[in-house]
Amino acid sequence: MFSCSRAVLAVAIAAASTAAPAQGTAYVSSEKDHTLTLIDLGTLTVKGAIATCKRARHVQMTPGAKIMVACTDSNAADIIDPASGKSLRRIPLGQEPEAFDLSPDGKTIYVSNEDEGEAAFIDAANGKTLKTGKVGKEPEGVKVMGDGEVVCVTWEVAGMVHVIDTASAKIVKNVKVGKRPRRMAITPDGKELWVTNELDASVSVIATADHSVIGTIKFEVKGARAADITPVGIQITRDGKRAFVGLGRANHVAFVDVPSRKVTQLVLVGKRPWNVLLDKAEARLYVVNGMSDDVTVIDVAAAKALKSIPVGRVPYGVVIVE
Repeated sequence: MFSCSRAVLAVAIAAASTAAPAQGTAYVSSEKDHTLTLIDLGTLTVKGAIATCKRARHVQMTPGAKIMVACTDSNAADIIDPASGKSLRRIPLGQEPEAFDLSPDGKTIYVSNEDEGEAAFIDAANGKTLKTGKVGKEPEGVKVMGDGEVVCVTWEVAGMVHVIDTASAKIVKNVKVGKRPRRMAITPDGKELWVTNELDASVSVIATADHSVIGTIKFEVKGARAADITPVGIQITRDGKRAFVGLGRANHVAFVDVPSRKVTQLVLVGKRPWNVLLDKAEARLYVVNGMSDDVTVIDVAAAKALKSIPVGRVPYGVVIVE
């Protein structure tokens, strides 16, 4: 395993990027400031903020190029037009929404409601609840599979992934994974679902053909206790060759070779990296650090941190508009 010391991080932050600067804006949600902080991708500086609903958490682009952010304390999603920076409308999402995903056509929002222990299917046009399905206590991550016939929801308490048929809103299979599963990513060929296990320092690999666990990737960080390696955010490159995993309290991001399921690099970032996102060129990785209130920008080719940018208090998610 490889690790970066803080001295190396300081040098890396001061170094110039080997990748060409991107054009566009990153939008980072803040749980405490109830805002989206705007980062200019060219200069890597903050250029403003947009007020949103209370406790802004998961954020995602819609097929219509709008920004959707789930606000846990407002029980709603805010729809923001990046062109004007204005809120267009709000959509009720039920009690304590945290994570969601959209159907391929963007017409249905699938959301996990922690207090209710349910997955809700919401009409994105009018905000009406189409269906609800009972799931385990404290559901978390949500990921729509393939053409939208199946949606997966992580169940933190029991260490499982619910596989839900979207036509009936019924659970068709429960897949046992590691402790406290959080987020998911699908390989580009659609054959594997990768699930981060926050309290197990691991990722479970599920075959989508039969929803069986076919592999486990364990993380180790030199000088960190196993209990402090708490993976959450994950993204896989478009070619399916590499995955990036935020390791939470271990304050690192892991680079993983997807075919071999081996960790190739570890990059030191800010405190408690929650979520990660590649830019369009997949040249830079934006890492949201929930406990240091900043975003670390990583040069992917060099596997080096370029800069950490202060954002709102308790940042959670990020989207990029280029």
